[in-house]
Order: sequence, then structure tokens, then C-alpha cells
Amino acid sequence: MSSWQALDLELEQWRAAGRTAELWWRDDDAADTSPELDRLLALHRETAVPLALAIVPAHATAALAVRLATEPGVDLLQHGYAHVNHAASGEGKKIELGPHRPAMIVLGELGTGWLAMERLFGKRPLAVMVPPWNRIAPALVPTLPEIGFAGLSTFGARARAQPVRGLRQINTHVDLVDWKSGGGFTGEEACLAVLVASLSRSRTESGEPVGILSHHLAMDGGAWDFLRLLWERTRAMSGMRVRSARELFAAKKADEGEARV
Repeated sequence: MSSWQALDLELEQWRAAGRTAELWWRDDDAADTSPELDRLLALHRETAVPLALAIVPAHATAALAVRLATEPGVDLLQHGYAHVNHAASGEGKKIELGPHRPAMIVLGELGTGWLAMERLFGKRPLAVMVPPWNRIAPALVPTLPEIGFAGLSTFGARARAQPVRGLRQINTHVDLVDWKSGGGFTGEEACLAVLVASLSRSRTESGEPVGILSHHLAMDGGAWDFLRLLWERTRAMSGMRVRSARELFAAKKADEGEARV
């Protein structure tokens, strides 16, 4: 059985239960205009799939703001501050929003980043934090609502819909780039296997939307081809819908009872 058939069978179980699976699409590391960004935006328009673009505020340019002004359907998220690794030498995993610096310095940078987002993009950005490398120190998470963030997006299955009161978490689960093997395409079979497993977990356990994660500046031809095929095929599948970040982060679900107070 192919992975596409496995996806069809998973969606059949959603339909049998009278439910609809939810997907969403996040692309990271935007800072300036580029041919790759144009390609991403063209794919968004051609497939009519909602796109959330995570922007690095310290490096975001006026040219990017002008370019995105013609793409009102793209949701804008804040991607940390400068996408700089502050992990100690020798640590294996990169992190910007880690425990290596005083929390007030980290939060101050995020606040400065939000002001930059507002200056460039007006009221369009969503108050959603996307940590660079999808990592954030646990101690910083409760402080995000205190500085104005209402959403958090990382990678992998979330522990709770609301990690703290006033903060809604919507993650991504399928990364098209295989960072551990040099940055090439993860592969069709591998991506679809993770997608099916994530949808199954959502159906039977978490109920969370499943996120597709792309990186327009890092993708090779195989990743681009798969991304187009994925959206063309899934948009036509019953039992599934692709939602915008704006819809998902504004959704009013029974999250308050899950909050840690």
C-alpha cells in the first residue's frame, strides 16, 4: 500500500466518525524579497492554500513589506528576534529563546521585534511567536502572554492546546527539509508517513490541527514538487480541510479548562 493510499484510509476513518481533519501551512525564515519567496507566494496563490509566513523581525526589510502588501491573504507571524543561536559552545541544538541569557533580555528583544513587525506591516501580524529552530525555554513560555503574545507555534505534538492561560499553541508536524542529512528533501514516503501518523494521533488523542512546515530559502526541487502535489491532492480529498493561521489561533475551543493556572 502506498503512502497516498494510507492517507486516503486515514481520512476514511475521519469521515466515518463524522469529523474533518485540519491541516495548516507555515513557512519559516522570511526576511527579504527573493526568487524563492516569489515562488512560495505563487504556489500559495495557485493552490489557494492559506499560508502563514514566519518573519525574522530584526532582519525584515522594507522591500519585504512592500512585496507582502500585494499578498493580503498571507498571515504574518513573528519568528523570534534575530534568529541567532545563543546556545553554549558544544551544545548540540541551536536555540535563540533559551535559558542562556537573562529572561528580561530575551523578552526585551521579542518586544523590540514586535515593534519592528508593526512598523513594517501595520496591524497585519498575528500575535504569535514562532521560536527559531522551534525551541523555547519552558520558563519563557508563561511570560509570552505578559508581553502580548496570544499564540505559540513550534514543531511536534503539543502537550496541551493551552500551555498557559491566554496562550494557544498550534504546532507544525511535517518538515519537508531533512536537516540532519544535509538539508535535502525529506522524501515523499517519509513526509506522508509522518502526516498519516500525525492525523491518526489527532483523531484518536489530541484533536490538534496538523501543520506542514516549509522553508522557502532552503528547499530543493524535490521539496517544491512535493509541496505542490500535496496541496493539489489534499485540497481535493474529502474529510480534510486546510485552515489559515488566523482562523486557528482565533478559534474558540474548550481550551480554558486545559490551562495551567
